Amino acid sequence: MGKWIFIGTLTLIFAGAVIWVVANVRYRKVMAQAEVAWSDLAARNTSKPLVYSANLVADLPEVAQRYFNHAIASGTPLYLRAELAMSGEFLLGEKDKQQSYAMQARQILAPPNAFVWIAEMTNGPVRINGSDGLYNKHGWTRFWMFQSLPLVQVAATPDLDRAAAARPAIEAIWVPATLLPANGAVWVQTGANTAKVIFGEGAEARTLFLKIAVSGALEEVWTERWSDANPAKIYQMQPFGGITEAQRQFGGYTIPSQVTVGNQFGTPDFLPFFRADLTSVRYF
Repeated sequence: MGKWIFIGTLTLIFAGAVIWVVANVRYRKVMAQAEVAWSDLAARNTSKPLVYSANLVADLPEVAQRYFNHAIASGTPLYLRAELAMSGEFLLGEKDKQQSYAMQARQILAPPNAFVWIAEMTNGPVRINGSDGLYNKHGWTRFWMFQSLPLVQVAATPDLDRAAAARPAIEAIWVPATLLPANGAVWVQTGANTAKVIFGEGAEARTLFLKIAVSGALEEVWTERWSDANPAKIYQMQPFGGITEAQRQFGGYTIPSQVTVGNQFGTPDFLPFFRADLTSVRYF
């Protein structure tokens, strides 16, 4: 009997090892796809950028001029892409039942149409790795526990593509030059310290709503996002956004360096799930 128990145990161990290896190979393959998208976004050629001066925004609403003159130092090249590194906290679960994970991530961002976010989140011994992205108009969310156990594996569905489109638009606040009218952004002042910025037209238009301090610093940003983050788990348009808690200059750009972001922004159901502190930004 002992012999067969021993053989059975070895068989289970061997089978488990095979399953882990197969799952890990799948993890590495899919993560490599995210890296390919990253490399392509980084390699795309652009013309030599203009440099910033206040004259470029002299015809914009006052709140827009205030924002740009704070966000972009005179003479700064108007780059439209950035690579970012960040640390912070990711909160998973329903309201009042959220689990906190320490987060480290890197991102390539090409607003308003593309991004790749690669992250690791840890809570005690639990480690979650994966990526979010929007590339060539298709989105994905793929995360694994211990680089082998699939947690979320969704890609290129109509709902996800539509939901993912909000990310590089709202994160344009980290690449301020992409918010200039020369890049297709339309500014409308809606109050003494508020504005909306519209990307695109028709059904694909995306609108950001901004609150801007007297100094020109961005205080809040939100948009209407296609999302199922609601009790009914039904996809619908709902507010998504957050507040900025610190500003920092990177390469001539003064941008929000600490943000708290969540679903149902501006409502009693606001549920922050992402707190990030930018540690480095490279514009190109």
